[in-house]
Amino acid sequence: MMGRTHALTGWCAGSAAAGLLGYHQLEQAVLLAATTAGFALLPDLDHPAATPSRLLGPVTKGLSWLLRKASETLYGWTKGPRDERCRGGHRHLTHTLVFAVLLGAATALGVDAGGPWVAVAIVTFGLLLAEAALGDWVLLLVAPAALAWLLSVDEPLQLLTDVNGWLGLAVTLGCIVHCLGDALTESGCPFLWPIPIAGETWYELGPPKPLRFKTGKTVEQLLVFPTFALLAIWLTPGVAEAITTLTTQHQPT
Repeated sequence: MMGRTHALTGWCAGSAAAGLLGYHQLEQAVLLAATTAGFALLPDLDHPAATPSRLLGPVTKGLSWLLRKASETLYGWTKGPRDERCRGGHRHLTHTLVFAVLLGAATALGVDAGGPWVAVAIVTFGLLLAEAALGDWVLLLVAPAALAWLLSVDEPLQLLTDVNGWLGLAVTLGCIVHCLGDALTESGCPFLWPIPIAGETWYELGPPKPLRFKTGKTVEQLLVFPTFALLAIWLTPGVAEAITTLTTQHQPT
């Protein structure tokens, strides 16, 4: 499992998205980044030993079982003539663009229909996932950021109701980043299901095999994770500007 790396790439994607959406304040960017980081783990809910499956005990274990059964059923119905002979549980249904988009849309609609407390529940679940993968510092950083954002507006409950759009985006973006990360590993990822490719409906996308890496091994630990750790720092609002200013000031005249 590459949980830490998935969460960190999700953090970078969320931080970049915050800037594009106009959330330039530090507290806004941190909350969006952390939420996306958490949902970048969600596709692995189809594996019984993964962090999302163990997070809430019987509740998430039950959801994990349902997802595997749904994935296995869908795989049996839609597999192409050249798809591999397998049950189609882990790394199938939840590792597709269709799943990412539908889950994000369901999140947005759920917040729109259920109001602020649904938003709180979704954000909390995402933050707990991020904390489980990256460590307790996530909650120590995000809690004051969320409080600062709420105190900065006149109607906090209305703010929680209005975040359905970015919450849906955080869920979709997190799932997509997860799939792209898995596509770089040895197993690949059936991201474009149900588009048939080379006789396979569940074609595992990925670069040429020499460019793929094993999860949890040297390339991930010493190259991929450190690279995205530095990128996460760089994408934090104010950091790039501060580094640029310091660099300019110390250049010889």
